[in-house]
Amino acid sequence: MNDDAAQFQCRTKGDAVIDLQGARILQVIPALDAGGAERTTIEISRAIVDANGKAMVASRGGRLTDELDAIGAAFFQLPVDRKNPFDLVRNVYRLAALIKRHGIQLVHVRSRAPAWSALFAAQRCNIPLVATYHGAYSASSFIKNFYNSSMTRGDLVIANSQFTARTIRNFYGVPEQKIAIIPRGADLDRFNPKTTSAERVLAARRAIGVEADKAFLFLLPGRLTEWKGQRLAIDAFQRFLQDRPDRYNFLLALIGDEQGRHDYREALLRKIDGYGLNAQILIPGHFDDMPAAYLAADVILAPSLRPEAFGRVSVEAGAMGRPVIAAAHGGAMETVKDGETGFLFPPGDTSSLKAAMDELAWMSRRERENIGVLAQHWVKKRYSSAAMAKSTLAAYGRLLLISDLVGDGITT
Repeated sequence: MNDDAAQFQCRTKGDAVIDLQGARILQVIPALDAGGAERTTIEISRAIVDANGKAMVASRGGRLTDELDAIGAAFFQLPVDRKNPFDLVRNVYRLAALIKRHGIQLVHVRSRAPAWSALFAAQRCNIPLVATYHGAYSASSFIKNFYNSSMTRGDLVIANSQFTARTIRNFYGVPEQKIAIIPRGADLDRFNPKTTSAERVLAARRAIGVEADKAFLFLLPGRLTEWKGQRLAIDAFQRFLQDRPDRYNFLLALIGDEQGRHDYREALLRKIDGYGLNAQILIPGHFDDMPAAYLAADVILAPSLRPEAFGRVSVEAGAMGRPVIAAAHGGAMETVKDGETGFLFPPGDTSSLKAAMDELAWMSRRERENIGVLAQHWVKKRYSSAAMAKSTLAAYGRLLLISDLVGDGITT
């Protein structure tokens, strides 16, 4: 560890604001387009700046880079999204040069490919490396398993759920003292029904494609990819409509970026057309105002076919007071209280998803609102961005030998 780290000081007392006193922290992420890891990068950058630190991000870039500029974080465009072995080696030298040029004291990496480059760059510069395990990465072969292990070779591994922590321990034998469990949070200032105007909600419904004011809307947020469960939702919605005398009052919206998966989007459209539901199943694309989108809906769906390491949708929906129906695996087993803040169903089970949709649709608005209130209380208690940020800065402090922060908010 370098001399800067040894001299670094920070103060925090109880709930007082943490003062990083100029600490220079670099986050490394492949791109900044959309997604949970990308949004968390922005939130932690804001927390670093608010705590009097120097926030820096190295990435290929994307639509969220403007937000970094707005909060006073520095952005460095580097090709850290590339997975070619030659590019990984080049990125070692690029990152090491960046670290030395800007006096960076700690690196926090958020994806597997750049984790290899960041690991060797941090070692060359003798500074600590943090890696956040954002996903439940598949490891079907020795080579894949080795590739994934890049996320476990730094000084500290942040797991965004108990599920993720178990995965890390079981697959890689990482000792518990090297793992910090810091659940991803929802920005409760941004995801706040009280500050989301009726005009924004109306605009969201119109942008999604909802024309009738009283139409009941099921919303599935998530990038368009097979494992997010869009096909399953379409099948369940088609069955749901068969039992409804008022079937034309219901809509399903699949919002999210296709991220180059044009063929998958076309396959979804063909499936919708085959059911004759072009007017009732909508695919409006990427959506920026997610708080308004949640309030524009009546019920939120999170039917992922693979376990979500955390499940940002369930938490954001809860923060906005909307009941969620989620597949019962991964992080959803922690973020959704079945029958209280939403409903869980067996992963991939169309009939069970349809049954949960039935149950919430037959409820009165007041009954759904009561579930939403419980979801809000649950999220505020366990899953705020402020708590996540405080625990993350505490993890930085532990590595930078800041005794005031050691263990503050970290669960291991």
